[in-house]
Amino acid sequence: MSLGLGFAGFSTLFGVEAHADAFSTYRENLLTKRADMHGWPAWLEMRPWYAQDLLSRHLDDLTGLRGKVDLIAGGPPCQGFSMNGLRKPDDPRSRMVDVYLQYVEAVRPRLVLLENVVGFRSMKHREGGTYSEYVAEKLRGLGYDTWSDILRAADWGVPQRRPRFVLVAALQGTLPGIDPIQRMRVARKAFLADRRLGPEHTSAQAALSDLVEGDTEPALDAEWGHLGFRSLQRHPEAQSPYQELMRGDSPYQPRDMRLPRHGAASVQRMRDILDNCERGVCLRPEDRDRLGIKKRSTTPLDPGAPAPTVSTLPDDFVHYSRPRAMTVREHARLQSFPDWFSFYGPYTSGGARRKDACPKFTQVGNAVPPLLAEALGEMLRGLLRVQKDNELIQFAKGVDMSSKHPADLREIRDADLIAAL
Repeated sequence: MSLGLGFAGFSTLFGVEAHADAFSTYRENLLTKRADMHGWPAWLEMRPWYAQDLLSRHLDDLTGLRGKVDLIAGGPPCQGFSMNGLRKPDDPRSRMVDVYLQYVEAVRPRLVLLENVVGFRSMKHREGGTYSEYVAEKLRGLGYDTWSDILRAADWGVPQRRPRFVLVAALQGTLPGIDPIQRMRVARKAFLADRRLGPEHTSAQAALSDLVEGDTEPALDAEWGHLGFRSLQRHPEAQSPYQELMRGDSPYQPRDMRLPRHGAASVQRMRDILDNCERGVCLRPEDRDRLGIKKRSTTPLDPGAPAPTVSTLPDDFVHYSRPRAMTVREHARLQSFPDWFSFYGPYTSGGARRKDACPKFTQVGNAVPPLLAEALGEMLRGLLRVQKDNELIQFAKGVDMSSKHPADLREIRDADLIAAL
C-alpha cells in the first residue's frame, strides 16, 4: 500500500507493521531506497510496532498531527474475514478494525482508505450488521462520508484477479456530488494507457515469461546456492509492456528467484496437472482423488489469463509451463511489485511456525498490489484537490475559515460557485 501511494505522489509519514521480518522489508525498500517518498517522525522509535501499543504510548503525538495529515490508509488483518478462514467474530485480528478507527479518531485526516478481503462485506459483526456496515457507521459518527465497493486488481493492470473490498471516507461535506470509486473507474483507461498496459487484462504469461530457467541446468542461486538451490534468470529483454513496467530502472537480476526442489513423484504429478486439468481454477475433487492430493487450493496457472488471488503459500500455484511451484519473485510479479523491491526474512515456513511467522511468501501474499494502490492514490490525490479548491471557494465567498474545521464545509451550488469565481 505504501509503495503504490508513494508512486502516486503521497509522502508517507510512517507505517505501522508488527512483524520484524515484514518491517525489515518496509525499512530496506521504502525508508532506505525510497527515502524521498517515505519518512519517519523523530518522536517514534523506528522498529516494529503493534498498532495498539503505538496508539497507547503515543496518543498525544498522534493527536498533534490533526490538521497536518491528508490520509490514513491501511488494511486491518484480513484472516478473520477471509472466506478461506474460520470467520470468527471474536478472532483478535478482527478487533484490529477498532484500533484502526481509533487512529482515525486521533489524527482526523482529510481522507481515509481501508482495504480488505471481500468477506469484510459479509462477515457479521458482534454488534449486528456486517463489518463494512459497522465501519461506515463508526466513521459517520466521527464526521466522515463513506463510499465502498469491490474492486478487482486485474482491472488496473495487475496480472491477478484479486477482488478486494475498498472503503473511502472524507470529512463530511467536503466532496459534494462526488463518488470517489466511480471517479476511479472512469479514470481506469487513462491510468492503464499511461503505463502502456492497454484495456485488456495482463495475463500470467505476460507477467512472467521473462523469468526463465533456460535450456541447461539453472545457475546456483546467489543467496541459497550454498545449499544447492538453483535460480531463475531474468531474460535480457522484456517480453511485454507489463514486464517493462516491472523492470523500471532496475538493470540487475532481481532477488528472490530461488527455485523449489521437488521430488520426482511431485514433478510427475505436476506434469499430469498441466496436461490434464483445467487451467486457472482449483483442482476439481475428481482430479484431487485421482492424483492423491488433499490440498484444495492447488491451481495450474492459465498462461492467457490473470492468476487467481495470490495466497501466502508457495505451493498453491503450478507454473503455467513448468512442472513446479512458483518462486517468491514470480508471486511478487503477479502482485505488481517492481523488480528492485526485495523481501527480507525466511523464504518460507511450515509446521507449527506457520501460524505466527511472516516469511517472504506471506509478505507477498498479504500485500496490497502496488499497482492497485497507485491507482487508488491517484484517485485520492484528485479528491484532495477538490477539497482544497472548495476551501478556497469558501474563502473567496468571504467565509471566515480561521475557526472552521474542514468537516464544517457545506455543499456549494453551481450558481454560488460561479459567483465566487
